[in-house]
Amino acid sequence: MLFWVTGVIAYVIAVFHRQSLGVASLEAAARLGIGPSGLSLLAMLQLLFYAGMQVPVGVLVDRLGSKRMLIIGAAVMTCGELVFAFSSGLLPGAAGRALIGCGDAMTFISVIRLVSLHFPARRNPVMVQLTGIIGQLGALASAVPLIHSLNAYGWTPTFLGAAGLGVAAVVLLLAVLRDSRPAGAAGQAPGLRAAWAEPGTRLGMWTHAATQCSAAAFLLLWGYPFLVQAQGLDPSTAGVLLSALTLCGMACGPVLGYLAGRFPFHRSWLVLTVIGTTAGAWTAVLAWPGRAPLWLLAVLVVALSANGPGSMIGFDYARTFNPADRIGAASGIVNGGGFVASMSVIALVGVALDLHGGTGLDAFRWAFAVQYPFWLLGVVQVLRYRTITRRLLAARAS
Repeated sequence: MLFWVTGVIAYVIAVFHRQSLGVASLEAAARLGIGPSGLSLLAMLQLLFYAGMQVPVGVLVDRLGSKRMLIIGAAVMTCGELVFAFSSGLLPGAAGRALIGCGDAMTFISVIRLVSLHFPARRNPVMVQLTGIIGQLGALASAVPLIHSLNAYGWTPTFLGAAGLGVAAVVLLLAVLRDSRPAGAAGQAPGLRAAWAEPGTRLGMWTHAATQCSAAAFLLLWGYPFLVQAQGLDPSTAGVLLSALTLCGMACGPVLGYLAGRFPFHRSWLVLTVIGTTAGAWTAVLAWPGRAPLWLLAVLVVALSANGPGSMIGFDYARTFNPADRIGAASGIVNGGGFVASMSVIALVGVALDLHGGTGLDAFRWAFAVQYPFWLLGVVQVLRYRTITRRLLAARAS
């Protein structure tokens, strides 16, 4: 339990680093001299490196263990925050966010491996949800407190403080965490091929992609500008809504974790429900004539809050259909798919905003409409691989 707690603290700090750009997007645009496409590029690069590192990191965590990967990840994110703190142009800013993406990629999978190896199968879905929920404390710290710090102390002191959190994570991991790799973890290339060949892994990947992308794009970059510039909210109200999204997600996680563990053959229905409510809430907001009322924006936030917990079901699929010696590789595939989808949505929203004339209400309506093809494809693929995995389970049982 102590090892898991230590890993979760490192994950909290990683989430803080990951989402620190979201509420600093307007300040970043002014400091770095960039527009919507430039902001999109920063977030896209961060997610590109995060997603691109998932499979290699999954293989390495199976080979090297969670402790080493968590320490390396925390150190790399610290370097990224230091670069970002002193950035005054697009290129150094992009370099800082790329480093943060690389270090972040090493964190969650390493903690998921700790959960898979140290907790029994039935408790695993709840513990994964708890990991994600507690990690969202980092998102809370990157919302209102970070906004206050930017306003009170400015850009460089704020991100130097973020780098200090990374140093604290490295020290904690070195002092407390102990780890060992599972038996039979040698020969990772066959394990990676086997993880990809397993239909349950791909079911988890599409689950993660379809449920995560909307909330990730909202929290990581476009939610704050949408609420402030398009919907006309003051920054403090926007910060409260972003914090409420995280808090509601923390409340939703244990419920979905319990249901996934209690009814494993109905996990896909939970996933489809999350996708459907998210698409419905966005449709109501985007179709509303003029600016949406605050209560409707609150409904959107509640719907988005289920995205993170829903995406965690993808890791439960990875655990269910893969042995311990390839949990890291399977989790990397699942996580990579989710963040490729998130990166794509973030990039397309930025391009759409530029094509439609900036950050006004109508421009944001067209921009957020890019989410619909992702939801449709996700539903189709979840239904497809659900059918394949059920047939495979029936064949194995006969």
